[in-house]
This record gives sequence, structure tokens and C-alpha cells, in this order.
Amino acid sequence: MVAEEDSADLRKDGGQDTLERITKLINDTLSSDGSYDLSPLSGEDVLTAIDSGKSEGGPNGRHWVLDPIDGTKGFLRGDQYAIALALLDEGKVVLGVLACPNLPLQPIGNTEKHSLQNQAGCLFFAEVGGGTHMQSLDGSLSTKVHVSSTVNPAEASFFESYEAAHSLHDLSSSIATKLGVQAPPVRIDSQAKYGALSRGDGAIYLRFPHKGYREKIWDHAAGCIVVTEAGGVVTDAGGNPLDFSKGRFLDLDTGIIVTNQKLMPLLLKAVQDALSESSQATPSL
Repeated sequence: MVAEEDSADLRKDGGQDTLERITKLINDTLSSDGSYDLSPLSGEDVLTAIDSGKSEGGPNGRHWVLDPIDGTKGFLRGDQYAIALALLDEGKVVLGVLACPNLPLQPIGNTEKHSLQNQAGCLFFAEVGGGTHMQSLDGSLSTKVHVSSTVNPAEASFFESYEAAHSLHDLSSSIATKLGVQAPPVRIDSQAKYGALSRGDGAIYLRFPHKGYREKIWDHAAGCIVVTEAGGVVTDAGGNPLDFSKGRFLDLDTGIIVTNQKLMPLLLKAVQDALSESSQATPSL
């Protein structure tokens, strides 16, 4: 398993209280669920389980890729976050699941606040060749979803990260202007953006991290297959598919762009034009 978290902080002096609280919560949850016939877990059991995600991944064999809380700041605000799980087989994503507890069941748009709503909690799941399905977290019947069929950029809306520290909002704005997008951006945390895009809530997702940042596979693996199996396209800024076979990090060109197949050529041109202008405007040191 390749996972974002490890037990280092819990093993430090001062981490014992937090570890005890986590261990109690896990045991209470397992007991109340009734599906598991297990002896209570010890603190060491919990630490060992957390540290089982230290695999480096790579192109050989099968690897589960887990982000237990994707969008930590959204989680702390009571806004959007996701539990993201994907399966890599020989470096290819073949299965993905996104649980988005605070994502409304109804489509979200640029005029809505992305806070808790009465009917919230979505589960998206996809496997190679099987399409993408969505159901509510209460276990209702699933429905097959598909990305937006929008072909006119003027009618498209786009997602980007809520936090300006996670993505260059000015660059995204320049791209949207060049493309002719008229709607303001929809900014939400986590891979919930991939889920919302897969069911057609918006038509574009732009992510351009600050220079020096390296994308991690657990931040995109599940979301990538959820979108592609719903008919979308996920590439880097150079139009290359994301390569999950390189280990824990994605080696990619500048950023990540997501849209439907018909809009991708126009989006790629706008991205490359905006990046070219940005590089020309940046003074050399």
C-alpha cells in the first residue's frame, strides 16, 4: 500500500494521548459495526496498520493507493474533503473509489456555497472498462455518471483548488479568459472536484501548483479513473496522460488539466498560450 500518512507524530513524546483516542475510536467503530469478530486493537496494532502504507509503488505488481483525508483544510472547515482509494496494477490505475461526505447529491454550481447541505454524501467508484457510478453514502442504488458534454467554452464552468497556496489562481484565470469561459471558478477542496466533474457539475478542472511542488499519486489516482471512466480526459499541461508508475510522485509537465474530449484541444492551446505568456513576463534572475 502507498499512503500519505505514517505514525511518526504518534510515536513522538506527547503523541500518546492522541494515539489512545484514535485507538479507542477505532475499537468503538469496529464494535458498533458488528461486521468484525476481532479482539480489541492495541496502540501498537494501530501504529503498525498506519505504517503499512510505506510502499514506494512503482511499475511492478499491485499497489493500493490511499489518502484517508484528502483536503485536510476543507475537513477542518467542515467543507469538502474526500477519502480516496485506488488500485494500481503494473503502474496503471484500474480501480478508484472516492467518498465525499460533504458533497451535495445535487449538482453544485458557481452560485452555491459549498458548505454542508441537507442532502450530502456521495460515493463515486470506477473500474477500467466499467464506467463510473455514484451513489449516496446511505447506500442507495448507484447511477452511472458522465462528464459534461459541453463543447462551447463560453458555457463551461471550471473547478480549481479552494486554497490559493495549492494552485495558481491567476494562471487559471488567464487560461479561462483565453478559452472564453464566462463563469467564475468553482473553488472546492480535495478530489471531490474529480467526483463533481465526473457527473457533469462543471466542464474543466485546472490545477497549477507553485514552482517546486511535486504532485503525489494519492492526490490524483482515484480521481483520475473516476473522471476518465466517466468519459473525461486527464493530462498534464503538455497533454501527456498522468503516469502513476514512477513511485510516490507524479513526474509531469507544469500542472494538471481535466475536461471532456471535445474541449481538450481548445483547453490545451489556452493552457500553453497562458504558460508561454507567463514565462515571458517572468524576469530572469
